[in-house]
Amino acid sequence: MNIAILTSGGDSSGMNAAIKKFVEYSYLQNYTPYFVYDGLEGLIDGKIKKASYKDVAGIIYKGGTIIRSSRSKRWYEKSYRKKAFDNLKKHNIDALIILGGDGSFRALDVFYDEFKMPFMGIPATIDNDIPLNEYTIGVDTALNVIRHAIDNIRDTASSFSRAFVIETMGRECGYLTLTSAIANGAEMCLIPEIEYNLDNLKKRFINEIKNGRSYFIAVMAEGLKISQYIKEWFEKELNIESRITILGHIQRGGSPTVIERLRAAEFIKIAIDNINTPNKIITFYKDKFILRDLKEILNSKYELDKAMIELAKPLMGI
Repeated sequence: MNIAILTSGGDSSGMNAAIKKFVEYSYLQNYTPYFVYDGLEGLIDGKIKKASYKDVAGIIYKGGTIIRSSRSKRWYEKSYRKKAFDNLKKHNIDALIILGGDGSFRALDVFYDEFKMPFMGIPATIDNDIPLNEYTIGVDTALNVIRHAIDNIRDTASSFSRAFVIETMGRECGYLTLTSAIANGAEMCLIPEIEYNLDNLKKRFINEIKNGRSYFIAVMAEGLKISQYIKEWFEKELNIESRITILGHIQRGGSPTVIERLRAAEFIKIAIDNINTPNKIITFYKDKFILRDLKEILNSKYELDKAMIELAKPLMGI
């Protein structure tokens, strides 16, 4: 059997660990591994190559993805999907493994419906926003990058008695913001999923200033688009000098954590062991790996952990 792997959408640390395990475990199972370079765009352009041990030597500690990634507008046209299928058949590819998020899974769902190309999906996105799933490759490294950044920013915030508004990635999902705010002792946490109350926060902060608080760490989700407003709010309402730090794409990079490396290997083993069960996504839920039908995931709604929200409510003024 010939199996190809591709990475799609945003890169995330741990993808290379998964790619390394893919090559090694495929050969152990007497399968022939192939790389698809540049994600869905590479499928369309036929960037498919047989993989060797040499290709994956020394990559486990590297962030990003050695086979690169892309977002493809051409994929929305059936003629290009047909071209991608023909390229796979040219190399006698029997099945695909895709590392990506919701959009990547939807893309291959259409592909399977049209051409019956079996695939196995592995959640890999720093947003950690896949329904019925609690861990995606890359999220632990991203959280640790944010932790390190907040620790450094706190040094300056405390030295100058400033408020720092720290904007994290995650699109419309507040997972990174919520988790980081709690884990790093922030005073404010604002996310798209929960309505916040600045009046309540102002009252609380005034009392805390009277009791000796001299600086503030406020963690914002990028999807709210209010970082500038909150900076000005601190200055106007609390008379505290403020700064904004947008962490941006540094959250995607970095050497993957031990958890990422272990989980990546586990995901890949399960994917290859079940490669003859098509159109499935491997999820990690309640400390177990679970194979789920893609339709089940696509028809479910992602929700943040309720216990985490309860912990963060004081940081939202509710």
